[in-house]
Amino acid sequence: MRKNNDSFAKGKPSRRDDAAPKKNFQKAASSKNSSKPYAKNDEMRSFAKPKGPKPVKKEENDGTIRLNRCLANAGICSRREADVYIQAGVVTVNGQVVTELGTRVKHTDKVMFHNQLIQSEKKVYILLNKPKNTVTTVSDPRGRMTVIDLIRGAGVERVYPVGRLDRNTTGVLLLTNDGEMTEKLTHPRFEKKKIYQVSLDKPLAVEDFDKLKEGFHLEDGFIQADELEYVKDSKRMEVGIEIHSGRNRIVRRMFEHLGYTVEKLDRVYFAGLTKYNLPRGRWRFLTEAEINALKMGAFE
Repeated sequence: MRKNNDSFAKGKPSRRDDAAPKKNFQKAASSKNSSKPYAKNDEMRSFAKPKGPKPVKKEENDGTIRLNRCLANAGICSRREADVYIQAGVVTVNGQVVTELGTRVKHTDKVMFHNQLIQSEKKVYILLNKPKNTVTTVSDPRGRMTVIDLIRGAGVERVYPVGRLDRNTTGVLLLTNDGEMTEKLTHPRFEKKKIYQVSLDKPLAVEDFDKLKEGFHLEDGFIQADELEYVKDSKRMEVGIEIHSGRNRIVRRMFEHLGYTVEKLDRVYFAGLTKYNLPRGRWRFLTEAEINALKMGAFE
């Protein structure tokens, strides 16, 4: 069913940088509200294993951790990526090249990555309301403004964007030095929800609205909108779209496939985070509640 949803109405809160969508996109309105823990039903409980003492993990027992986790804790990469680096022979422990996966290290061991000593960093999580004409990279050889340039005042040495927004795409972007969380938020199998507000060069025809909902094939596979609604009073030239796919430029390509040009693209929601009370081009640190929600996977 096609609906005109007030959550994307012109002049309503969702049209301002400091507000979030309502109604069907209501989850985007409050980044500080987390979902309640999943409650198993009685039938599932009946098959639950008897409760017993919780086993103590080895790294908690003898003070060692896996080498890939050590690299991830240093903010260098995810554990999965660390395994690749270890097998490539670019990691040494106490001067010895280590290529065996599962190797454990102590906090007193000297671990080096590409001949540079690594140290565990304090985890940092920054939410940015990305403006236009900004590239989602750490540096740019062409000298263009990067998202890192916008957070210089954060006082952190090294953080990386979680995922990527096009240069002219605006909205919610997370930056962190937490490699494990980055993997959880970007790996396709986790399918984190994203909501965008899209402005088109012409009205979206009803038949094309239906095609977006039903789905179609692009050069890299099938795609469809999880939710799609016209923005009220926009003459069908603006829509709100919810997707879980993280494929490159996927929203723009969906509309281009149907013969439309995306003139403005604004991400208003990502994995439970919104730009509520965060003006364009500004940033803030995540709250403890938001960090815990991300770690627990409380949001889609």
